[in-house]
Amino acid sequence: METRSRGADGVYRWFHVRSRPQLDAEGRVLRWYTLATDIDKRKRAESELEKAFEEIKRLKDRLHDENVALREEIDQAFMFEEIVGSSPALKAVISSTVKVAPTDSTVLITGETGTGKELVARAIHKSSQRVGHPFITVNCSAIPPSLIASELFGHEKGAFTGALQRRQGRFELANSGTIFLDEIGELPAETQITLLRVLQERRFERVGGSRIISTNVRIIAATNRDLAAAIASGTFRADLFYRLNVFPIDLPPLRQRKEDIPMLVEYFVKRYAEKAGKQISRIDKNALKLCQSYVWPGNIRELQNIIERSVILCTGDTLRIDEAWLSSQNGPRPKASGPLTENLQRFEKELIEAALVESNGKVAGPNGAAAKLGIPRSTLDLRIKQLSIKKNTVR
Repeated sequence: METRSRGADGVYRWFHVRSRPQLDAEGRVLRWYTLATDIDKRKRAESELEKAFEEIKRLKDRLHDENVALREEIDQAFMFEEIVGSSPALKAVISSTVKVAPTDSTVLITGETGTGKELVARAIHKSSQRVGHPFITVNCSAIPPSLIASELFGHEKGAFTGALQRRQGRFELANSGTIFLDEIGELPAETQITLLRVLQERRFERVGGSRIISTNVRIIAATNRDLAAAIASGTFRADLFYRLNVFPIDLPPLRQRKEDIPMLVEYFVKRYAEKAGKQISRIDKNALKLCQSYVWPGNIRELQNIIERSVILCTGDTLRIDEAWLSSQNGPRPKASGPLTENLQRFEKELIEAALVESNGKVAGPNGAAAKLGIPRSTLDLRIKQLSIKKNTVR
């Protein structure tokens, strides 16, 4: 047995005690032979180790709790229900999202800046079978062209100056999960070739390496560029576009879903008021009218920023929006008049109508009027509206 004994100095020490009896011919105990081994150091070491294990367990439980809290926070920040609105245009987007999410199909999300492309991508991932695996975001326009391949596919030690060790790329980190390639239209030509191979063969090599790495990743891409026009100009590969464009989702700009603006304003007011610790119970009617009459070139992101600024400056229970914030960004511009302006507008109208006739009234797509004119679809839509061109009549 193991037991403690107190010495003459009053200090307890641990001993391992083994006892063996000496028996007589009839099996009665005559005496005991006992050996006591001092194991105090070992017991103290075991005690310290046990305390260390308890501390590790405590930290592990704490980390787990923090991780759960963080996941809940992420879920609250990016939950599917945060796609706010009830307009027909938004309902069509939600319907497409619900249908494609359970599949493994590649998705291409298009739309102007600030329309919520990443939010839709997260919603697709959260509703898919890959929800328990990573969701990796890469902004292709924020990474220098010389480093984008290394960022996506990783590199080997010594692959280039500064590559001091092997590094995994985003595709390896996203294995079994989803990778979201934002601003896909900004990829350089050589990286487009490698990405095309990944889409076709589900394999790639690290920069400076020769080992083939297999990947099981769902790809969701997004862009605010007109890829058809980019293909026509030779800056984007047509074969890559068709690989990405398996299931397209086009997000409408905020000006096309103005009926959602009151709901969005109320949502952002509640969100930022809680964050700022303010009690805002009313929204000024003029503020809502102002929001609905504004064209919102920055879309939902611009609306979000305006509401956050208004909440910060709000001193009562009623939210108001300074009209100067909107007019300074997209206010009425002085209109030129005279023969030159009229001639330019007439010439522009004739060019657009000719392109529409040639494309049979189709605006988007590789053979659409936007691609023929070499301008983004959103720009062409705006000019058609401003010049009062009727596409049906042109067709």
